[in-house]
Amino acid sequence: MDAPLWTERYAPDLADLPQSEVREYLQKAVNDPINLVLHGPSGAGKTAAVRALAREAHEDPDNDLVEINVADFFGMTKKEIADDPRFSSFIDSKRRRNSSKADLINHVLKESASYSPVAGTYKTVVLDNAEAIREDFQQALRRVMERHHEATQFIITTRQPTKLIPPIKSRCFPVSVRAPTVPEIVAVLEGIVEAEGVEYDEKGLEFVAGYANGDLREAILGAQTTVEKEGELTRTAAFEVLREVGIEAEIEEMLDDAEAGNFSDARKTLDDLLVDEGYSGEEVLQEILDVAHSGRYSGDELAELTRLAGEIDVDLADGSSDRVHLGHLLAELGAKGEA
Repeated sequence: MDAPLWTERYAPDLADLPQSEVREYLQKAVNDPINLVLHGPSGAGKTAAVRALAREAHEDPDNDLVEINVADFFGMTKKEIADDPRFSSFIDSKRRRNSSKADLINHVLKESASYSPVAGTYKTVVLDNAEAIREDFQQALRRVMERHHEATQFIITTRQPTKLIPPIKSRCFPVSVRAPTVPEIVAVLEGIVEAEGVEYDEKGLEFVAGYANGDLREAILGAQTTVEKEGELTRTAAFEVLREVGIEAEIEEMLDDAEAGNFSDARKTLDDLLVDEGYSGEEVLQEILDVAHSGRYSGDELAELTRLAGEIDVDLADGSSDRVHLGHLLAELGAKGEA
């Protein structure tokens, strides 16, 4: 999809959020910048809501909103953390050389919270997909939150609030973000296609909303894909486009690269799926199994992949890094390809 994403072009303002309770809680957090935990399913709009809050609260949100995607960040290698342009300015060569990965992560958390806001009296640090934070890092985060609470608002988003330790939950006000209903998704899509001047019908909007299964981001991307391919958002157009839309091709490419030993390419595709496209680790694993059972593997190969996927599924349920565990699966496929 080469055009600017509609999820970015039509990012909602605080007043546009479809869930009234979420709007009210976040508006209160603009006036009184308390720490928050936004919890709810993937695609419910947690990250979009946080960005809307930041635009309302900060004169310079580009600088005073710090976003750290935990699934991405905690899965990085030490070198990747040190080279990341978001963090490299406060990681000098001595620290890079002498610190462990755990030390670098803790240092990044402290530095992100400690510098002064560019405008206003406070800044906002967001930890997205926080279910992937190990308990020892959560303890470090708790200390950072205590030390820098006067000038830093912390917002944590997660699909699994039970994975957060009690000292962190006790320092944050919980905000439940449920999956949007079909009428709510339809209303959002209608506003977008009206702004785009696109021909549509009600059944087309409802088809896309139902196809997304409560995932607002998926609905908006599905609508954009349909319009780009068919020039309209009618039910016929949406059915023709979306029944063929999926990530099978990306999964196949990722598995091809892993089996050929091109692990960096395979991991790049994995990062695109987890970070850029917003799939959860469980969703990517299920897609891998679907591709595996569609004829790519058979016999002992299929049995071994299914066994390995079962182990990875347990690890993902524990809430640690999706990237690390799925990367392990790709590495195993690479090792078997070399054998």
